[in-house]
This record gives sequence, structure tokens and C-alpha cells, in this order.
Amino acid sequence: MRQKRQTADVVVVGAGVAGLSAALAAADAGASVLVLAKASHRSSNSYAAQGGVAAAVAPGDDPALHASDTLSAGRDLCRPSAVRLLTDEAPGRIEHLRCLGVRFDEGLGREGGHSRARVVHAGGADTGRHIADVLTARTREHRRIRLLEGERITTLSALRGSAVVLATGGYAALWARTTNPPGAVGDGLLLAHAAGAALADLELVQFHPTALRDDNGHDGFLLSEALRGAGAKLLDGGGERFVDELAPRDVVARAVAARTGARLDLRAVERERYPTLMATLERAGYDPADAPVPVSPAAHYAIGGIVSDLDGRTSVPGLYAAGECACTGVHGANRLASNSLLECLVFGRRAGLAALDGPHFDAVAAPIASASDPGSALWRDAGLIRSAAGLTRLLDSSHPLVREVAACGLAREESRGVHFREDFPVESDTLNGHLVVHPGREPVLEPWS
Repeated sequence: MRQKRQTADVVVVGAGVAGLSAALAAADAGASVLVLAKASHRSSNSYAAQGGVAAAVAPGDDPALHASDTLSAGRDLCRPSAVRLLTDEAPGRIEHLRCLGVRFDEGLGREGGHSRARVVHAGGADTGRHIADVLTARTREHRRIRLLEGERITTLSALRGSAVVLATGGYAALWARTTNPPGAVGDGLLLAHAAGAALADLELVQFHPTALRDDNGHDGFLLSEALRGAGAKLLDGGGERFVDELAPRDVVARAVAARTGARLDLRAVERERYPTLMATLERAGYDPADAPVPVSPAAHYAIGGIVSDLDGRTSVPGLYAAGECACTGVHGANRLASNSLLECLVFGRRAGLAALDGPHFDAVAAPIASASDPGSALWRDAGLIRSAAGLTRLLDSSHPLVREVAACGLAREESRGVHFREDFPVESDTLNGHLVVHPGREPVLEPWS
């Protein structure tokens, strides 16, 4: 990146929902903002998000109930203060999106781990696209914001002199079988780590239970949890239902992985509610009204990330993080369905506002280098079922983030949420904390309140 582009009070790296939320919040408060994206905003994970936004907006619902479901899904590893903030602010974020021009569907959906229907959707399973398009339009028309696409950052040193908000997405595309776009490979985590920031919970990667299993170019296409909330059933090879479709994702994903020939029966779902999703299935050669479609789990969401407080501050002054690249502890060991877009909206906004108060980023950081594709090795050795032998093999990976994932996975000698160790198949009472990786050190267990 050329030095002359350091002309903004706040620089946001990433143009997904978290980055755009941060940019708009900072600009509305009077700051000049530069948004840098390594590709089009349409390539972000949040743009592709098929789920909705969870919020206690229904009569009789309450943020405390939403918080209780989040804590339960997180297997006693959630940061309670982050959960309270997320769920308390959720209704206000929905109302703000309405004011910006997002048109939500009528009614609320229920998804896995929720005790009631509280998921807001837009365009059926196109919620992420609808929100991202509106936020992008508001960003482009804002007189204090410049949005530059096609700008890949290889070192944060070029951004010294501005407050820097990283909103670069997660790292689930490192796995061979994934629902993520190709760019979700953890660049933001490596940039932050090179600048001295701590990372945490890298072993906690959520696998979505229902990704299309296909040999003709559509493998890994996400079949939204909203479908199961609308009546879709999971069937084994004999046509028998084998799991509660609305159980937490880690439970459903392992159940699907254990069945040969698992299929998702969509015949009870109103097809007109999900036009884009149904059209994609038909292009892939499936008729969801005629027969169940083949599914199996795929790497979907990175719970781990850059350690940040509830305002996005990292351990490096002037450097902030929000969205999937950040780790506030809000998801614990298993993310509750439709809390991810909500996380981007809540913590993106807070990071943008916190960046106004400074200080500006002034650290010197080494450039990050391209690394080999570790996909097949990660899928084999750090997939749904893990062991010391496989994780130890990954310690020799040429990819620095893969080595840290392996180190964290080895240190968590238990099975909790999305992290399942066949050699330690139960939860441990001594591991109720977050594995934090400081640069050049082994993971250490830290409690977060």
C-alpha cells in the first residue's frame, strides 16, 4: 500500500458488515474514514451469510433469554459481559438497519440453540447480502468515507498515524471443505500478530452441519439453518430422521458426519421464501421438491481471532478488531446461530466509535508472506474429530496460523463445543478459560469475565 493513502483519522481494513459498521459509526461522529478491501465487498463472508440476525424483538422475548441461549450454546466458555452487551444492543441494531433502509421479512425464524423464534431475515436466506448492500450504499454516499477495493494489505506499518480497525473476516477457508469464500484465510490475524497483538481460541472453528455434498462444482454450498427452522429434516441413508435439527450446531454437525448418506429433506419448506437458495440447488441439478439433497459438514465460522475488549481494542495501542477476525469471547466454544451478523453490527459499531478517541497506531510490523495451502491437512488433522497425533503433525505446517491452531488444539485436552478430541472425549473442569497466544509464546489459559 502506498504511503500517500494514510490520510484518514480512521482506517478500516475490510468491507464486510463489521468494517462498514465501524466506518459509518466513526464517520457519523465526525471522523474522516478510509475503508480498504482486498476484493469487492461482495466477496465478504457477511455478504454471503444466509442466516439472519438474532435479536429479542418479539413480544414476550427478552435480551436476557437471548443471553441465556447464547451462554448455553457456548458450553461455559462465553465471556458473560460480552454476551450481555451483544444481546442488550441487538434490538437497537435491528431498528438502526431499518432506518438505513434494510427491508426485513415478515415474521421471525427459529434456528439451532434458540429457545424461541427470534431470528430476523431479509430476502429469505439472503440476509447478509441485503444488509451488506445497504451498508455499502450508505458508505459510498458518505462524504467522510472513501472506499477502496482491490487493496491487499501485507503490513500494518503503512497505516501508522491513523487509528486502524481490522475487520478482515475469519480463517475457515483454510480447511479443504468450507462454506467460506476463498479470501477467508486469516490475513487479519497474521497482520495483527506481526504487530504484537495476541490471538485466542484458534482451535474453536465451527463446522456447519448442512453443506451440499456435490461432485459437480457446488460442493460446500451452504444450506442455511433457516431451512431447518422452517421444517427441513435430516435423514440418514435409510430415510430415517436421526437428530434434532435445531440442536446446537456442534451436536448436529457430528451427528451428520457420523451418518453415511445423510440428506436434507426440503419438501416441507415453502420454496418461495428462499428463492436464491432454491435456484442454486436447481442449477446444481437437484430438485428439492422431489427428493432430499446430500449434505455433510464443512468449516464455516472461526470463533477464535484477535483478542479484543468490548470496544474492539487489542493489546496494541491504536489497533482495533471487530467481526469474525476478533475474539471477544462472546461465542464461547460454540456460536449460537445468527449471532455472527449481530456480532459484526454491535462490535463493529463500538470499534468505530472507540477508534475516535485514539491513540493512533504507531507499531512497526513485519510484512506477512504468502503460505502454502494447508486445506487437506487441516481437514484431516483438525476437522470435526481430532487427536494429539493429527494436531502434532500440523505443528510442522509451513503456514503460521495452522501451527497456532494446532498448538491451541493440543493445549485444550478436552472436548467442548466445536472442539472434539477423541483422546479427551469429555469436558475438563480445569480448562474453563481462553487459550491466548502472545507473539513468540506458547498458548496460555486466561479467564475472561
